[in-house]
Amino acid sequence: MNVVETGATIGGLLRECGLPRLEAELLLCSILGCERVWLIAHAEDAIDSSNARSAHAWFARRRAGEPVSYITGRREFYGLALRVTPEVLIPRPETELLVELALERLSPGAPAGVLEVGTGSGAIAIALASERPGLAIVATDASEAALALARRNAHEHGTEIDFVLSNWFGALGPEQFDLIVSNPPYVAVGDAHLERGDLRFEPRLALVGGEDGLACIREIAARAPSWLRPNGWLLLEHGYDQGDRCVALLSALGYAEVADFHDLAGWPRACAGVWRG
Repeated sequence: MNVVETGATIGGLLRECGLPRLEAELLLCSILGCERVWLIAHAEDAIDSSNARSAHAWFARRRAGEPVSYITGRREFYGLALRVTPEVLIPRPETELLVELALERLSPGAPAGVLEVGTGSGAIAIALASERPGLAIVATDASEAALALARRNAHEHGTEIDFVLSNWFGALGPEQFDLIVSNPPYVAVGDAHLERGDLRFEPRLALVGGEDGLACIREIAARAPSWLRPNGWLLLEHGYDQGDRCVALLSALGYAEVADFHDLAGWPRACAGVWRG
C-alpha cells in the first residue's frame, strides 16, 4: 500500500469524517483497494495526499446523502461484486430471497429456461447463472443504460445471459420459460420513503409502481402466463405491506400453490405461484 507522510492517518480520517464507521471504512477501502481488516491493522499509517483528497471528497458526497454504492460504483449481491450506477436500482440483500426461491424451483442439472423482467444491474440473472451455469436465461429491461451495465456485469462474472431491450415482455418472441422472476417497481406514488435515504438518488422508473405501488406487479402477473410453460413459476418481489394483496392477485388470476415468503429481516417480501397451463 503506497502511503506517504502527510500529517493525516487512516484512523484520523475515519474518526473525523462525520460518518458511521462502517460507511467510512467501505469508502476508504474502495479508494485504497484494501480490505477492512487492513484498515484496522494500519490505522496509524499515514495516507498519501491524493488518497486523502479522494477520501475527503467521497466522505462529503456521503454526508450529502449519496448512496455508498453509487460513490464506489460497486455493490455485493449474492456473493458477487457488481457494478452499479445511478441508472439502476441498488441491489439489496432482501432481493436475494428471489434467487433462493428460484433455485429451489429449478432442479439442479436439468435444462430450464428463466426470464427476468426488469433486470436493472443484472443482479438476479447473474446470480442464477453463476449458481446454475446450465440455465438458459433471458433478461429484459426498458433502459439501454441498465442493459449496458448488466451486460458488463455478466461478462465480468463469466455468465451467459441474453439481454433484451424490452418494456417487460413487449419485445419478446413466442418462447416460453420454466420460471419468470422480477423485482419490479412497487413503491406507491407519493410514498414518503421516496424522499428519504438512498431512495432519493435512485431512478424513479425502478421504484414507483403507480398509485398503490402494485401497477407493475399486476401487469407482470397478468401477462406472464403467455410466456410460462405448463407448471412454470412466477416469482415477484413486493413491498413489506403488499404480501396479502399479491397473494390475492395471483390466486384470482388462476395461479396455483400461491404463497408469500419473508426476508431475513422477517418482512413479507416475495410472492410465488405456479401456472398449470
